[in-house]
Amino acid sequence: MKEPRVGIGFDSHRFTEGRPLVLGGVAIPFERGLAGHSDADAAAHALIDALLGAAGAGDIGRLFPDDDEAFRGAAGMDLLRKAMEEVRRRGYRVGNADLVVIAEAPRIAPHAEAMRAALAEAIGAPPERISIKGKTAEGMGSIGAGEGIAAHAAVLLLPVE
Repeated sequence: MKEPRVGIGFDSHRFTEGRPLVLGGVAIPFERGLAGHSDADAAAHALIDALLGAAGAGDIGRLFPDDDEAFRGAAGMDLLRKAMEEVRRRGYRVGNADLVVIAEAPRIAPHAEAMRAALAEAIGAPPERISIKGKTAEGMGSIGAGEGIAAHAAVLLLPVE
């Protein structure tokens, strides 16, 4: 019999010019986007790591290596859907997910509900099972200096009944 499993995830990306800012599958109006091999959706990537970790399936880099051109520019939400397929294949579903997005700017709160809905759709869970919180680094470190965005995620997986 399978038991509930907990996973944590983290991701961060530097800001760059000339790219859209996408977080949790939502395009957020901002003057800079995030640099990365894929779309650099730090929220989706942190959730992927939490899901894969809880399922015992490694991490985002194992499933979607950043030296594989097939994933260049890939949408984080497409990667999230594929990661969730692996979670289901291993016999689990999402009990809940909790995400913290850390950024000095832009403000996350105005976009949290749209992010929640997009992430919930991608993992096949009701939106009330997803929580999104925006925090700042209070001016400390590279995130606090406005150089990028980081995200943490925690997830509870439950056995499929």
